[in-house]
Amino acid sequence: MRLAVLPGVFRPRPDSRMLAAVVAELVSPGDRVLDLCTGSGLLAVTAALAGGRATAVDLSRRAVATARLNGRLNGVRVDARRGSLFGPVAGERFDLIVSNPPYIPAAPGARTTRAARAWDAGGDGRALLDPLCAGAPAHLRPGGALLLVHSQLAGIEATQAACARAGLACSVLRDQHGPLGAIGRERLKHLVDTGVIGGDGDAERTAVLLARAPMVAE
Repeated sequence: MRLAVLPGVFRPRPDSRMLAAVVAELVSPGDRVLDLCTGSGLLAVTAALAGGRATAVDLSRRAVATARLNGRLNGVRVDARRGSLFGPVAGERFDLIVSNPPYIPAAPGARTTRAARAWDAGGDGRALLDPLCAGAPAHLRPGGALLLVHSQLAGIEATQAACARAGLACSVLRDQHGPLGAIGRERLKHLVDTGVIGGDGDAERTAVLLARAPMVAE
């Protein structure tokens, strides 16, 4: 895959590539796929290359432009739209919703720069995760699924519980343990003080979660 990233757009990290590998396996030709918080468009392009009809959403104008560009670079169409979460796709339903949303907790009162919007997610890291889980059922076809990736910094079990409250059956498809990322290391004191990670702070768990909607629409 060819991937260009315009200045100011978050570059894919290992968690995005971990999710992209799962997307490539799950998408069938003709599936409607929604990529929320698309960033570079990696997940949308992956879905389109697998034969899916990809829609990408991001609040950043540059991210929207980047997703369109990467679709063209790879010879596929990405319907990229600017807006917040499900706003640009009101009334639409998809076979698969995928997202690597911002999920890193920020200390209270911390200033959020434009660049940091790609990873800052409130004090508990769930500013976007909870709305994603709650809003997904209204945009999934019967039997469709929400596919998310994030690390323990935002609470993997909390996401499973949020999906269950929304009526989605959630399981962990893949997980891996690795060194705490650069942004996490910068916020190590806050993460340890709030009990998100242990005092050693040398590793974190990252998981891909699949939350399936019922086969019959409610």
